[in-house]
Amino acid sequence: MEDTICPRCKTSKFQNPSLKMMVNVCGHALCESCVDLLFLKGSGACPDCRIPLRRNNFRVQLFEDSTVEKEVDIRKRILRDFNKKEEDFSSLREYNDYLEEIETIIYNLSNDVDIINTNKRIEDYKRNNKEQIMKSKNKMSREEYELEELLEVEKQNDLVRRNELKIEEIQTKKKKLREKEALIDELMFSNANAKNIVETFALNAKESKEAEIKIVPNKVTQFSSGIQFGRQTQSSFLPVSIEEGPLYTYKPQSIVSDGPQPPAEEDLVKIGYNTHIRSETEQERAGGFVSNVACIRALQDALAGLYHVKKIVA
Repeated sequence: MEDTICPRCKTSKFQNPSLKMMVNVCGHALCESCVDLLFLKGSGACPDCRIPLRRNNFRVQLFEDSTVEKEVDIRKRILRDFNKKEEDFSSLREYNDYLEEIETIIYNLSNDVDIINTNKRIEDYKRNNKEQIMKSKNKMSREEYELEELLEVEKQNDLVRRNELKIEEIQTKKKKLREKEALIDELMFSNANAKNIVETFALNAKESKEAEIKIVPNKVTQFSSGIQFGRQTQSSFLPVSIEEGPLYTYKPQSIVSDGPQPPAEEDLVKIGYNTHIRSETEQERAGGFVSNVACIRALQDALAGLYHVKKIVA
């Protein structure tokens, strides 16, 4: 937003690098200082379109284009009431028509097209689908509450893990300091060879480190999102169950053709069956097509059932 300029006080981002632009439902942006001045008397109107505004409806502008901010705000407001899901419709065509109607309403409100009739369509929809709107809102509220609960659990678990890592780091530093002090004392007061003392301490440190690595970690009982394994929730975020059983063993397929057996794949070239068959291209081979396999299948179909025995009628 280097070229962003407040339309009221004409302050630019170049003049004030910390300039913060705010936008309201009308889509016209103002800097934060002008918003505060506008509402000193408790009410105010947009300097551009003169629409009455409320202070609590202003929010920080995220996009450089203020019309995008306007569309995002309108989309959020419309989708709070037009909250049907695909399962609420008997066919996909009806659901697509419903989505197209939503996009038409959002477009009209964002571009000031047929505002009166568009608002009338919204009010008629809200009046005719009042119960369904409330039901969907309650369902969404439960899902949002469960999501917030899971996020809070994840946050607490992350805090616990951070504290454990911090405590472990402090203990490791203290242990290294004690080993260093013990090595210095041993070198100062022992009559043994200094080289042997250093090698002994290095060997002990190495064994201690390997023992820490071999420690079996605690069994994981939950996902990273905080959901317990096997926990039944309405959102049904459960781990995939794995059935334990014997491993799969490949068995060649046995084809009963009731006729002569086709030649083996390695005999196709020797006998000359594939002389007049086009070889596969690189693209066909990449897709899994092999001309020899196709030739064998054709021979199986041709030879199947050639041994026909006429039934003898008594």
